[in-house]
Amino acid sequence: METLEFQAEARQLLQLMVHSIYSNKDIFLRELISNASDALDKLRLATLQDGVEADASDLHIEVTADKEARTLTVRDNGIGMTHDEVVELIGTIAKSGTAELLVKLREAKESPELIGQFGVGFYSTFMVAEKVTLVTRKAGTEGHGTRWESSGEGTYTIEDVPDAPVGTSVTVHLRPSDEEDALYDYTDDWKIREIVKKYSDFISFPIRMGDDTLNSMKALWARPRSEVSDEEYHEFYRHISHDWSEPLEIINMKAEGTFEYEALLFLPSRAPHDLFQRDSRRGLQLYVKRVFIMDDSRELIPDYLRFVKGVVDAADLSLNISREILQQDRHIQMIRRRLVKKVLSTVKDLLNNNTEKYTTFWREFGRALKEGLLNDPDNQKAILDVATFSSTAGSEPTTLTSYIERMKEGQEEIYYLTGDSRAQVENSPHMEAFQQQGYEVLILTDPVDEIWVEAVPDYDGKKFQSIARGSVDLPKDSEEPEPEGDFAPLLTFLKEQLTEQIKDVRLSHRLISSPACLVSDTDDITPALEKMYRAMGQEGPRVKRILELNPNHALVSGLRAAFEERSDDPALPETAELLYGTALLAEGGDLDDPARFAKLLAERLAKTI
Repeated sequence: METLEFQAEARQLLQLMVHSIYSNKDIFLRELISNASDALDKLRLATLQDGVEADASDLHIEVTADKEARTLTVRDNGIGMTHDEVVELIGTIAKSGTAELLVKLREAKESPELIGQFGVGFYSTFMVAEKVTLVTRKAGTEGHGTRWESSGEGTYTIEDVPDAPVGTSVTVHLRPSDEEDALYDYTDDWKIREIVKKYSDFISFPIRMGDDTLNSMKALWARPRSEVSDEEYHEFYRHISHDWSEPLEIINMKAEGTFEYEALLFLPSRAPHDLFQRDSRRGLQLYVKRVFIMDDSRELIPDYLRFVKGVVDAADLSLNISREILQQDRHIQMIRRRLVKKVLSTVKDLLNNNTEKYTTFWREFGRALKEGLLNDPDNQKAILDVATFSSTAGSEPTTLTSYIERMKEGQEEIYYLTGDSRAQVENSPHMEAFQQQGYEVLILTDPVDEIWVEAVPDYDGKKFQSIARGSVDLPKDSEEPEPEGDFAPLLTFLKEQLTEQIKDVRLSHRLISSPACLVSDTDDITPALEKMYRAMGQEGPRVKRILELNPNHALVSGLRAAFEERSDDPALPETAELLYGTALLAEGGDLDDPARFAKLLAERLAKTI
C-alpha cells in the first residue's frame, strides 16, 4: 500500500470544490452514476471496435445502501481502470494541484478538457463523505485490481487487490445527516430514488437497487417519432412543463456531424399566467449524454421564445467543472440558432397548413414572439413572416405578404396605426381619409407594437408608416386649390394660444368628418411610447405634437370666420382649448386638466340651449 500526500494547493482545490462549486449535495450521486454510465459506454465500444474480451451482455449500474454501516455504493461492470489510470484519472486534482488551475477554478473559467474526466465529478463525493473507497479492475486484464481510499484531507492510499471484479465500485462512507445543512440521509431508499429519477432517469443502462430498476431509460428524444405514441409525448410534456393541457405542437430535432445533439421541444396550447413576469420560469432542460444537467437553461433559447418547453441532449458541451453552468461557446450559440430557426419554421408550417392551431398559437404567444423583433435582428424577417395583424381589410388577421399583395397601385408604404383597442383605432380621426379612399391600415394594439415598429425598417422593401405621424400624401379627391392661405391668420392664432401644448398647426389631408387631430412629427416618439418610458421611470421633456385641422369641417370654417370678424373675442382662446381637447380625446389621450375642459364645455353647451 502506498500512502501519498496531497500538495498544499491540491488541498485548497479540493476544499474549493467541496464547499463552493456545487450548489446541491445531491449532485454527488448524479456524478457517480454518470461516471458509471461512461464506463459502460466505453466497455461496449471496446468490445465492438477494439476486440476487448469482456462480458457485455448485462451492462448495468448497481446502487447499494447499508444503513447500519452508513455507506452508499455505486458499482458498474464497465471498462474499469488500471493502477496507472487510477493515479492519472482520480489523481487529476492531486497531481495537477497548481496555482494556475486553482486560479482558473476560482474565476469560473475552467478548461473544458477537465469536464468528463473521472477525477473531477468523483471528488464531489467529499461533500457528503467521511471517507471514499474505490475498487476497480480494467476489462481485458488478468489478475489484480486497484483499491484507492481517502478522507479528502491530507493523504490518500492506493494498493493492488486480488480477485477484483471487472468494473468499478465507489463506496461512500457517509457523514451524519444534517438537514439544516441540506445534508440528507443518502441511505434512505426514497432519497436515492428521488435523485436517480431527477438526474439519471434517461441513462440508457439500467440502474438497479435490489430487484428494482430505478430509471425508465426512455429518452423520448432519442427515439424515432414513429415509435413514440402521442400519449407518451403528452405525458412527458406534462412532466417537464407542469401544464396539464396537451401541447399544441411537438418538435423533434437531431443534429449529426462534428457536433451532435438531440432536442424534443413543445409549443404549449396556452400561455402560462406568468408569461410576462420577469421572474417566470423559462428555459429548456439540458442533458449531456442523457445525464440531467440543469432545469431552466436560458442560454439555449432566447427570451421571446420563453414559452417553448423541452429538452436538449448534447453529446458533449463545455460545461464548467460542476456541470451546472454553461460556458458561452460556439456550440451553445449554434444550438440556440438552430432551435430558433426550427421553432419559427414550425410556426410557419402551422400558419400555412393548420389555421386552427396557428390561431391558437398567435392568440396565446404572438405578443411575446414580437419581442424578438427588438432583440433578434437576425430573425426579424422570419418573425414577420409568421406574424399576423388585425387590419381594416376585414375581421380576420392578415400576414404582411397578403397586405402587400392588396396594396393599391402606387402605394409604397405599409400603413399602420397603434392604439389600446381595435375600436379605438378604427374610430380614430387619423383613419378617415384612408378609409374613404380604400387604403388598408394595420391595427396594432399590443404594447410591444409601439416599440418594434421603430426598430424594423421595412418588410420586403416596404417601409412601415404610421398614419398618425408625419405628413400623408394620399391622392386628392378633386383638383380644388389648397386653401392654406385663407386659414393662415387662424393657424397663427391657434399656434400662439396653444404654444404650451403643440409645436405647430396645419391643415390636414387625412381628416374627412372630424374637425381636428394630433400628429407626431416624423422623428418624434409617439405619446404612447412616451407614456411607456415615463412608467419605467425614464423621465424626459414632453414631446409636443402638431395640430391638424379639417378645413371642410363646419367648426373649423366657423372658427375662421369668427376670428376674421372679432379676433379679440375672449371666447376664441377657450374655443381653441376645446378644439385641442376634443382632438386629444378622440385618439384616446389624457387631458392635462380634465376639470377645466369639462367646465368650458358645459358653459359652451349652456349657451346653445
